[in-house]
Amino acid sequence: MSAVNDVPATPALANEQFVDRHVGSDASEIAEMLRVLGFDSLEAMVRKTVPEAIRLARPLDLPGALTERAAGLRLRELSEKNQVFRSYIGMGYSHCITPAVISRNILENPGWYTQYTPYQAEISQGRLEALLNFQTMIADLTGLPLANASLLDEGTAAAEAMHMAHALCTSDARAFFVSADCHPQTIAVLQGRANGLGIELRVGELAELGQAQGLFGALVQYPTTDGRIVDYEQLAQRVHEAGALLCVATDPLALCLLRPPGEFGADVAIGSAQRFGVPLGFGGPHAAFIATRDEYKRHIPGRIVGVSKDVRGKRAYRLALQTREQHIRRDKATSNICTAQVLLAVIASMYAVYHGAPGLTQIARRVRGLTAILRSGLSKLGLSTGEGPRFDTLRVALSRSDADAILQRAHTRKINLRRYPDGSLGVSLDETTLASDVEELLQVFAGRALPFAFAELAGAASEEYPATFARKSGFLTHDVWQRHRVEHELLRYMQRLQAKDLSLTTSMIPLGSCTMKLNAAAEMYPLSFPGFSQLHPFVPAEQSQGYDQVFRDLERWLSEITGFQAVSLQPNAGSQGEYAGLLVIRAYHEKRGQGQRDVCLIPKSAHGTNPASAVVAGMRVVVVDCDANGSIAVEDLRAKAAEHAPKLAALMITYPSTHGVFEENVKEICEIVHKHGGQVYLDGANMNAQVGLCRPGDYGADVCHLNLHKTFCIPHGGGGPGVGPIGVAAHLAEFLPGHPVTGGGGASAILPVSAAAYGSASILTISWMYIAMMGAGGLKKASEVAILNANYMAKRLAPHYRVLFKGERGMVAHEFVIDARPFKASAGVEVEDIAKRLMDYGFHAPTMSWPVPGTLMIEPTESESRAELDRLCDALIAIREEIAAIEQGRLSRDDNPLKHAPHPADVLLASDWSRSYSREQAAYPAPSTRVHKYWPPVSRVDNTYGDRNLICLCPPLEDYEA
Repeated sequence: MSAVNDVPATPALANEQFVDRHVGSDASEIAEMLRVLGFDSLEAMVRKTVPEAIRLARPLDLPGALTERAAGLRLRELSEKNQVFRSYIGMGYSHCITPAVISRNILENPGWYTQYTPYQAEISQGRLEALLNFQTMIADLTGLPLANASLLDEGTAAAEAMHMAHALCTSDARAFFVSADCHPQTIAVLQGRANGLGIELRVGELAELGQAQGLFGALVQYPTTDGRIVDYEQLAQRVHEAGALLCVATDPLALCLLRPPGEFGADVAIGSAQRFGVPLGFGGPHAAFIATRDEYKRHIPGRIVGVSKDVRGKRAYRLALQTREQHIRRDKATSNICTAQVLLAVIASMYAVYHGAPGLTQIARRVRGLTAILRSGLSKLGLSTGEGPRFDTLRVALSRSDADAILQRAHTRKINLRRYPDGSLGVSLDETTLASDVEELLQVFAGRALPFAFAELAGAASEEYPATFARKSGFLTHDVWQRHRVEHELLRYMQRLQAKDLSLTTSMIPLGSCTMKLNAAAEMYPLSFPGFSQLHPFVPAEQSQGYDQVFRDLERWLSEITGFQAVSLQPNAGSQGEYAGLLVIRAYHEKRGQGQRDVCLIPKSAHGTNPASAVVAGMRVVVVDCDANGSIAVEDLRAKAAEHAPKLAALMITYPSTHGVFEENVKEICEIVHKHGGQVYLDGANMNAQVGLCRPGDYGADVCHLNLHKTFCIPHGGGGPGVGPIGVAAHLAEFLPGHPVTGGGGASAILPVSAAAYGSASILTISWMYIAMMGAGGLKKASEVAILNANYMAKRLAPHYRVLFKGERGMVAHEFVIDARPFKASAGVEVEDIAKRLMDYGFHAPTMSWPVPGTLMIEPTESESRAELDRLCDALIAIREEIAAIEQGRLSRDDNPLKHAPHPADVLLASDWSRSYSREQAAYPAPSTRVHKYWPPVSRVDNTYGDRNLICLCPPLEDYEA
């Protein structure tokens, strides 16, 4: 790897093992837990848990583990190999300034980046409010009344808009028009999605659109990719007359000055909020957005935050409508999106809170003014930038030889410009651009001293937009955008929101299938290295050599860990990994002349995104039964594979199974599918139990996606960002996704699945640090201890709760399911009551009612100490004793701590306490709560009210006054 690997280990360095910081329990605690389970070693436990037929018989071939310091120095070395030029490339990516107060208190703050998805609303009120601010910001800027809580990037947001328009179409129209003026990466992502859905994508000039007959929708860019501002009002009328929807890809900063899409007839607006304070990061992660009309609220993809109330009538926020929609609707879902870009949406919303409408408008005016000055100067140099108004982007007409000379001069000054296929050059300015930068750009184009005084151009900055384009409506008028401009007030606002949420800084988050493990500070801090954070995704390849090495290392390491020939890091979420993997399978079949293969077998127990992704990839879902133990019913699989053999494309499985068990016959399952011509797609959500112990590529899988935000330590960020790379067997490597701007991918690459070639590139450094510091032995130990912790907890809880699923030898994998269903009859207690009561103990609930309704799925991970495992076990046992008190009549079935949970401080301090149990029992149910008490800010949220009275924008000011 580098010289730091070759430094002889001193005694001090030899003792500095990162694995000992990552794994929560020390050797004596591990030995004691093994003793409880009846084992004398981790190896003995693994032999009884992981089927012998799939166990890896050798250590992983990975570099030796580095110390935190050595790994950090190596990654800084790599970051400095990236050359940070001033990039005026544009194409939807802009340099921006992240206010220090936001960078320090959100981006770099584990109280924000270690939160889980806000499915438990009562302990997520802070980030839900921040996301509501994001939705309000997007709705205000776009002039459309409903926005969601973010999407993955602009390209995939466009694809979601197309899919949404298709779902809303009431005719037999199968065509979607895309203006050639859209960003090229957006067009490529749309082409890939259209192929899977059987949509005819028509890419062309607006003049070719005609009367829009035969279309269900159209997408235009506003401003266009080369900077023109087009009046789309008449186009909107034509599209609507044809019964289709108009989708507009737009720039939120430009909308501070430009007429909003909703005001000229757009039905859907999409775009990226990256330039609202989110670093470039070589393409991600960034928060995309989608906004639409109220009548389409049931079809908007992703998550929506809504305003509801708790059981006492106090205002509370929750996820509304499509919450976990794909888990409910599965193959009938309108989208496979199961995540968002919460952390980045929070940053963008706080950027708007920080600046307010006046500040954003001032930034936008300054960018437009500098663009006008640049344009005026180029005109004086005899260079044409076309007609009509511009915001931040100019396209300069040039001969190829002149363009070559200008690019050479720009390179000498460490400046990047965009080059179009016809030889013209593009320049996009941004928030960070100075007047001196504009003067330098003019010198680059002139190739000599300017033949005029730069000061002469100042008058161009005062140009205003014609009335057709100028924004007349206000935005960000709500009180939240007015009150927090002073840094003290903003700091306190962010701290108040953070305090309302439960994150890993509070306690363990034991979510089955979600793997909320340690996100070590050593893994996180390289995100702030300028060489990683300030790079545009489309810079020339020689400027990103450090990133290239990070990618090559990760691809090699992940290939070794999974047993696959090749890896693509492009998918920027687990759902995108599923989608990409299935597209690779389809491409493989098509190249072999078997394009008719479109049947995807999926077990009943599968993650809900599996069937949704299969449909988005153009496959038909056939469900396979599971047996009483939650494992795939092999005979049903055999029968359905044979029945659909001529059209069998794939089987999607999760391993260990979604019930937390290592199925003994996984190799046989793979062989059955291969025998009938299909491929095996393995959902790698549970890779946390396999690293160093077994490899999907060895036991028969052909494709596997990995959740780097689970197994490989990228934090969940309150529900995003994530990364979902795919590993593939040798025969599928040629189909890995490419990119229209940067190339790459396999020899027969499928179209891109994300807007940037490496998706959420900057956060790949987190997984690089984790693997580099853990090494082969550390990664194996992490898997072993994850399995140990789950089995230890299952053993402790077994006398109090029924553990539903175990392997043939009586062991669970890294997670397990406990049954709460009997308590409904015996005590009137639902699984939700247990989840809410755990909040009073200071815990986030385990995964609730999945994969079996009425159950809790617990995954402790390897990062939690034995003390924390015991603390959660003690809490669950104490709750079981409270249930027993109800069963025995010592507590009322209706008036008990579970039914009233959670208990906010204002409830406990009220003068009219009339409940049959004490305030002390409500507030301090365990000794640990007296040492540190997390206070839920609201009582139980009324979910039904929130959906029946859908409000997805900041409430009016009088609500706050009330």
